[in-house]
Amino acid sequence: MRDRRAALLWVGFAVAALVSVALVLRRPDRLSDLHIYHGALTDLRAGRPLYGYVAPNGGPFTYPPFAALVLWPITTVPLGVVEALWLAATCAAVVAIAVPVGRALAEGRAAMPSPGTAGTRTTTSASVSIAAVAAVLMVAAPVQSNLRFGQVSIFIVLMALLDGMAPPSRMRGVLIGVAAAIKLTPLLFVLYFLACGRYRDAARALAAFVGCAALALAVLPAESLTYWAGTVTQTSRIGNLASLGNQSVHGMLLRIGMDEGSLPLVWAALVAVICALALLRARALSRLGRPGHAAVLVGCATVAASPVSWTHHQVWTILAAMLLVGAVGVARRVAGALLLASMVLSLGVVLAPVSMRPGVQFLFENARAIGTVVLCVAGFGAVALTTARTHANRAFPRGWLRVGVASLGALAFFAVQPLPAGADPTFKAYRLPDVVNSRYFFVCRGPVECARYGTGAPVTFGTRSEKTKVRVNGVVSDQVARLDYHSAPGGPPRTIPLLAAYPGVRTFSFRSATMAHGQLIAYSADGRTLARYDDELTAAVRAGG
Repeated sequence: MRDRRAALLWVGFAVAALVSVALVLRRPDRLSDLHIYHGALTDLRAGRPLYGYVAPNGGPFTYPPFAALVLWPITTVPLGVVEALWLAATCAAVVAIAVPVGRALAEGRAAMPSPGTAGTRTTTSASVSIAAVAAVLMVAAPVQSNLRFGQVSIFIVLMALLDGMAPPSRMRGVLIGVAAAIKLTPLLFVLYFLACGRYRDAARALAAFVGCAALALAVLPAESLTYWAGTVTQTSRIGNLASLGNQSVHGMLLRIGMDEGSLPLVWAALVAVICALALLRARALSRLGRPGHAAVLVGCATVAASPVSWTHHQVWTILAAMLLVGAVGVARRVAGALLLASMVLSLGVVLAPVSMRPGVQFLFENARAIGTVVLCVAGFGAVALTTARTHANRAFPRGWLRVGVASLGALAFFAVQPLPAGADPTFKAYRLPDVVNSRYFFVCRGPVECARYGTGAPVTFGTRSEKTKVRVNGVVSDQVARLDYHSAPGGPPRTIPLLAAYPGVRTFSFRSATMAHGQLIAYSADGRTLARYDDELTAAVRAGG
């Protein structure tokens, strides 16, 4: 029966992989990050600077120079061949990750089998677990993002995972160092080795990292100096870090609207605490014979701590979710199921209709980051992983009670939060050059059409709902001197530009994630409130704009 289950799961994995690859190949923007690697290295071969390259979509090359050496072969074959090989390698990496994680999951689910059947039960359970991990990974957002963008992240996870949970050997730690030379985040595993007393592993990892960097310096001296002298700290090159795709502590702080002066100190303090607790939990797991759980926990800490953690970086989080699902105890399984749901679905979009408060919407939109942080702080429950299943069953009602109380407490906490406008990273106010775009300015286009809105009302507007945002667009009368938008109760307003697009007409346009608590206020030149629109905004959205 278990063999049949494993076979069905592998069929599901294969179907998901084929469909995913086919959908990726149909996209006009397919494998955009792989194209950045290819374009940057092509420029480098032509004698142009590696870190001066800018792709047609605006993306630069952001990795250390050693990554350029590793990726160099992709410039020696046609780009179409590179795309096919990269997609196949990504699917193979999913299977390679599923093997050790599936075995760790099976070990966590083992329930003191009888001596005569222990070997058989463990083997069959492991085969089903490996297939299940591969199938779930393939449909989860992080792997889909790796496929879509042609990302290197999944290979970094594979290298760090295999080395982090490897048995003692003279090579243990080397893969971590090589992975860190390609992408810096695995350096946290060096601290994990030190915390566990694995000093030789830490030394090998550092030696491999320094050796790879030295090799890059010898082969690419100018690029190495450029990167280590300044490019390494320029996180703004990577994109809008306040975007919801950046599910890190740094990204959440940006979305909350923390001021630039306080942000570095608050972020550094939070990261230090989160990483310290995660490393202590990982050390306990390692000593209890759970190296897979320990390595995944350290990987989750890299996701939380990095200034930038896009969706394709979050493979660690979905691995942790599956290990929680397979752990002992109701609370851990429910927590794992919730975290798994957040990694497969975009909760901010799916649950937006039921998020009655901006704080709850913030919880949904940042569920992956919050879940990762909670996991780093709480761990997998190291002692509980070794508890007999019978003990867990006795505590069944208590486990559900803990889950219910914790869930209600979290929802209540976020429900009362008066989040500032900065908590809506979707917000954007459009300016004069954007007037020609009918997607942004749709109420009226052209001087004749806009003049018809001179009804005497301070503001005349319309709305348009899209999948992840709502657009507001309209005109204002001569008496309006300022137009402010509040996206959440208690937060500071956003001033909406009033654009003299046509003679005698001023128009405006902006977008926001939701209008559930939006408020548009028009002021006169002397500061008096001329009009306030809140229910009208919500009603317009419900009516479909």
